[in-house]
Amino acid sequence: MVEPTARVTVRAPAKINLHLGVGGPRPDGMHPLATVYQAVGLYDDVTVTDAADWSVGLTAPIDGVPLDDDNIAVRAGRALVAHHGVDLAARITIAKGIPVMGGMAGGSADAAATLLALDRLWDLQTSDDDLLAIAATLGSDVPFALVGGTALGTGRGEVVSPIPDSTSVWWVVVLADEGLSTPAVYRHFDELSPDAPAEPPIPRALIDALADGYTEEVGALLVNDLWPAARDLRPDLVDVEEQLRLLTPDGVLLSGSGPTLLMLHDDVEEARSAVTELRERGLRCTIAPGPVAGAHVVTYA
Repeated sequence: MVEPTARVTVRAPAKINLHLGVGGPRPDGMHPLATVYQAVGLYDDVTVTDAADWSVGLTAPIDGVPLDDDNIAVRAGRALVAHHGVDLAARITIAKGIPVMGGMAGGSADAAATLLALDRLWDLQTSDDDLLAIAATLGSDVPFALVGGTALGTGRGEVVSPIPDSTSVWWVVVLADEGLSTPAVYRHFDELSPDAPAEPPIPRALIDALADGYTEEVGALLVNDLWPAARDLRPDLVDVEEQLRLLTPDGVLLSGSGPTLLMLHDDVEEARSAVTELRERGLRCTIAPGPVAGAHVVTYA
């Protein structure tokens, strides 16, 4: 190991699920998934510096982000040093650009960014396979945050395989003022879907449409099995969904377990026009391109 770099910043993207097929709960309580991930251009930046003890902070106060050992970024750092058997610690500083509790895997992005940043900070030279294996112990979405692009996720989502994607799209990201608990959504899914399959099917038609670059076909094939549960728990989303569909985008989608809603466009000007319309109606929204790269170093200092 060489002398550590003074500081490393890694940028990691938000994720959405173009398809989220959910099976019935396994004996361990986890749900088998067949999902198609896409990384989109909303980002968290994670900066790490060498320190005597583990700590985490935010560049701006945000409710709902733990600032202790419960933060997944700290858990990622501890998992990395345990893997290498070294006695090291770091200060982790997070600049949030991904909505908190929005179903876009901001915490998973932070964990992935921390793994990569600390590996570079301390020159640990962790293999890609080992980084992915460590990521999988932290959460279902963490491996994908390392990989980025568009990928098929199986298992509980942690088994990630990149897939061809010839699309270049724009997502209108419609934010909610209140988050939605992922465990609560899955519990309600179980209540609504007692006959969910043991293994949800792979969405072959969507995978083919992505490879061919057919945005309209992709929009017609967007699926999220958690959507009925989210609608029940958050009836306010039903009205927002109706407003989005009236604007006739290529597709409308709930992001992960919600509550963020998404509109698919293949033209940035159409996406910008939709944002203007929605903001005039009092909705909070932004634009994100997709697909984008996974976690990557943006500064060494």
